[in-house]
Amino acid sequence: MINILDKTFVPFISQEKIEHRIAELASLITKDYEGCCPVFIVVLNGSFLFASELVKKIPLSCEINFIRLSSYSQTTSTGTVREIIGMDENIQGRDVIIIEDIVDTGLTMSQLLNKIKALEPKSVEVATLLHKPEALKTPVNMRYVGFEIANRFVVGYGLDYDGIGRNLDAIYVLAE
Repeated sequence: MINILDKTFVPFISQEKIEHRIAELASLITKDYEGCCPVFIVVLNGSFLFASELVKKIPLSCEINFIRLSSYSQTTSTGTVREIIGMDENIQGRDVIIIEDIVDTGLTMSQLLNKIKALEPKSVEVATLLHKPEALKTPVNMRYVGFEIANRFVVGYGLDYDGIGRNLDAIYVLAE
């Protein structure tokens, strides 16, 4: 059990399980993109730990770019995506893999996918550490999903509660 600001969180997904699943995802991506040089677009801030561990395990030539989006206020999605830092890389005709920490409502990812597809990549796929199917408001195709979880608020491994908790090496869920 840990306390972050005014909330209590309990262990949910261990560091060992996370690392094992990331290795599996890396193997899938390596196989799928053999002979290619994909562009990874890392969605900041939350996916920085997941992206770091994932790309270290992919022995392909690749490029890494970053984009920062925000749609959360405290523990709930606002439904409105604010782009904070945009992407300026030319991805036309390239294989693109978006790396995200969590897809819940799908609103952020749907808007990002529309933006990326407008730049005419050869292909675009999504790799997310966590997915909350019950929370989806907009369908999103995700090729690489680490864990499907219930619609509960989680922190750790890059995910935060009002900016705190990203540095935890495991994932914790809000205590009920």
